[in-house]
Amino acid sequence: MNIEVSLSPALYPFRTLKERHVTVAIDLLRATTAVCAAFQAGCTCVLPLDTLEGIARFREQGFLLAAERDGKKVGDAEYGNSPTEYLRNNLSGVKLAYSTTNGTVSILRAADAAVTLVASFANLSALCSRLSALGLDVVLLCSGWKQDFCIEDTLVAGAIIEKLKTQNRELSLLNDAANMAFDLWQVAKDDPYQYCQRCTHVHRLRRLGASDDVLFAFRQDTCPVVPTLKDGLLTL
Repeated sequence: MNIEVSLSPALYPFRTLKERHVTVAIDLLRATTAVCAAFQAGCTCVLPLDTLEGIARFREQGFLLAAERDGKKVGDAEYGNSPTEYLRNNLSGVKLAYSTTNGTVSILRAADAAVTLVASFANLSALCSRLSALGLDVVLLCSGWKQDFCIEDTLVAGAIIEKLKTQNRELSLLNDAANMAFDLWQVAKDDPYQYCQRCTHVHRLRRLGASDDVLFAFRQDTCPVVPTLKDGLLTL
């Protein structure tokens, strides 16, 4: 298995792995954590959207709206981007039309892969088991913040690499970003939540009153689901 890391969606087009591969979209704070939480709460499917334009029309198709920009819920959307809010609600049978600042951009950017998955600490073990079963090369796509690098997504990439190393004897890291992610995880893994106290998005979310979401995002295996993109929809 070959693994490559893209540190932001802006770098994804320049990846080495172009042939049949899996791309894993990562946006720890909060989109991919929230997607996992929504499915854990019973959600049927999530329609990722990279723009707010026309999102309201999906109500006519039976979707509830989940929309966030700069950490804040948008307009009259039923939900924002909070995993803890999803888990407090029964979403059985609910379909979400979902647009966020960074995460849905990455998910849609990754749609050209043979398989597109969503990852966070919340589904770390389930995600890695799926990757091992697929046996394909892997691109770990960090969402970052508005095309820029962020620490927390890179830590998730490093944690995925470490877990895959224990499951696969032959695993090659193809770029410096993959090696950096793995090394950074070795530094932070004893307490990644504490390590990320200096992260800019952690401070941003705390200013918005989302401290519970931040704490939850760093807990591993709370939502053992593997959302998969197919025909424009995330499903299980």
